[in-house]
Amino acid sequence: MGQPRPARKDPDWWRSAVIYQVYVRSFADGDGDGTGDLAGVRSRLPYLAELGVDALWFTPWYLSPLKDGGYDVADYRTIDPAFGTLAEAEKLIAEADALGIRTITDIVPNHVSDQHPWFRAALAAGPGSPERELFHFRRGRGPHGELPPNDWPSQFAGSTEPVWTRLPDGDWYLHLFTPEQPDLNWAHPAVRQEHEDVLRFWFERGVAGVRIDSAALLAKDPDLPDLAARPEPHPFLDRDELHDIYRSWRRVADAYGGVFVGEVWLPDPERFARYLRPDELHTAFNFSFLTCPWDAGRLRASIDTTLAEHAPVGAPATWVLCNHDVTRTVTRYGREDTAFDFATKAFGTPTDLALGTRRARAAALLSLALPGAVYLYQGEELGLPEADIALDRIQDPMHFRSGGTDPGRDGCRVPLPWTAGLPHAGFGAREEPWLPQPAGWPSYAVDRQRSDPDSMLSLYRTAIALRPRFGDGPLTWLPAPDGVLAFSRADGALCVVNLAATPADLPARSRLLLSSGPLDHAGRLPQDTAAWLHA
Repeated sequence: MGQPRPARKDPDWWRSAVIYQVYVRSFADGDGDGTGDLAGVRSRLPYLAELGVDALWFTPWYLSPLKDGGYDVADYRTIDPAFGTLAEAEKLIAEADALGIRTITDIVPNHVSDQHPWFRAALAAGPGSPERELFHFRRGRGPHGELPPNDWPSQFAGSTEPVWTRLPDGDWYLHLFTPEQPDLNWAHPAVRQEHEDVLRFWFERGVAGVRIDSAALLAKDPDLPDLAARPEPHPFLDRDELHDIYRSWRRVADAYGGVFVGEVWLPDPERFARYLRPDELHTAFNFSFLTCPWDAGRLRASIDTTLAEHAPVGAPATWVLCNHDVTRTVTRYGREDTAFDFATKAFGTPTDLALGTRRARAAALLSLALPGAVYLYQGEELGLPEADIALDRIQDPMHFRSGGTDPGRDGCRVPLPWTAGLPHAGFGAREEPWLPQPAGWPSYAVDRQRSDPDSMLSLYRTAIALRPRFGDGPLTWLPAPDGVLAFSRADGALCVVNLAATPADLPARSRLLLSSGPLDHAGRLPQDTAAWLHA
């Protein structure tokens, strides 16, 4: 094992960073085979530097059968050949670093692929073997063991499928997601040791941080009780044992100057904040803001709640409008119901894209003005809408495990458009992309937006450049009419967002820095428009 690298000169960069999420498969295709890859990302690093982001978060790039978009990992130390090689990943990390862009990789600790060597060995070893102790194997209930060991539900919203699969030898194994993703037994010391070694492996290759998938699901009640019995604490969500795991991880990260961001879906603010104590995770995703409807009162409440729950532990908030699992912002904000809920996703939901785009532009300025870090999902800076995917091209298991009622997540994962006049909008030169691009995709291409001062790309690029004006101080709400959000930050920087039906006056004696759309003839802020000002 190599020596830890020294901490970076700016150890607190993550507290106010703009972090760009790269879904490698759909970002850029360097070899023309229809699948995005590391060569494609490397070729677009100048674009990301021009955009002004501080770091890149890569969704899993490891060896995987891709039964769940790479979140079914077969080997954490190997890059999937569809994406490139480990040597190329190391070059990418170094090249990005030379441009001032850090790298965050993704760890999936709750489960592995059914092709992982540990699980294959467990299948071969048979019931009662030490190999099976690394997972959750149980005998079934019923006279002949024909019933699943418990009644736990799938973690795929809307799924009607069981979380247990029975093997020919009579054992059942647990998988909170798909059968191809068996859950690990985190009570086993080998599981803990392996993940700490994986963390060291990537920190030694220069990554600055790690995003933790499904961070609140790892620990399980060893008795695996039925949920119908309402056991307390919850048998697989937010168990106290998790905090010892993350304290151990934090010691690893601190040795390398690394940081963590956790995917923690919890309704209880106090329980959520426990993950952000100084000796545990550095940050966690803020899902209340992501799922919040386009409503001034609800947005303000989400912002206040988020800041309040982070304050006791001194952790910075994170702000995100979209990710690889969620309906794209432009589409969501153009609907009658502008919130997001996995349980309500449906085919054929009407959308006003012009309205959604106007709101998404305003939301971009709102999120970038808030204190903390911002995560930007690839394509959001282009204003991409959710794509309708033909039924015969859908690949997401969420669609199939819902019995076909959920459209799945492929619509936000369509390959990016780079050059309007090239085949496949410049995503790749030869083969059709792994997911089809809509007919209108070239109109969103980077080359068209780069030179247009009114484009979504230009708005994001300008806003990210201006964002340091807001500093790292607190947020102070300003008096404003109903439907208007107005707050100040450091050094007289102001943000005003008008969600009301009538134009809003801007603060007196303020200078306009940037607006998400034009002001009206009287210099007022129209509905669904945001402005940055300096007092």
